[in-house]
Amino acid sequence: MTAPPDLAARIDAIARITGQFTLRSGQQATEYFDKYRFEADPALLVDVGAALAALVPEGTEVLAGLELGGVPLATALSLHSGLPAAFVRKEAKTYGTCRLAEGAEVDGRRVLVVEDVVTTGGQVVTSIGQLRDAGAVITHAVCVIDRSTGGEGAAALAAVGVELRPLLVRADLDAARAQAESV
Repeated sequence: MTAPPDLAARIDAIARITGQFTLRSGQQATEYFDKYRFEADPALLVDVGAALAALVPEGTEVLAGLELGGVPLATALSLHSGLPAAFVRKEAKTYGTCRLAEGAEVDGRRVLVVEDVVTTGGQVVTSIGQLRDAGAVITHAVCVIDRSTGGEGAAALAAVGVELRPLLVRADLDAARAQAESV
């Protein structure tokens, strides 16, 4: 784990909710990590951005935050790294600039994809393909939480030549939860 020890506990405490949830992948889950809860907390978002900065590969030129949760993360990471950010839609808008990625130019640049939570990696892989079609050079992605238990997300990204660098994995959050419950 790259994150400071208390960060997993803080994220777990604010973002883990229980119930019945259908994930984007179609999988059913009884626990859900509501990323908007940690992205909307200014102190926590600052600390997440600082921790993510350690995961940025050398040579990165642009941070590409994926709609919607990756946008505040890319902004926080931009503030800590000094790198410009692009904000990536799920599909190009049909008016105005008609662009998929707004903000910093991605064409011909080394782009780091920034996402909040990865389970199967489906949307990240789709967005990587779209960004590559726009000329981006992508070899890495970062996320705050890799919630997959079998490495599905990392494997899906590896299949398209991208290394996933998670700040936290599900086991980190489970360990933080167990420690909090034992106190």
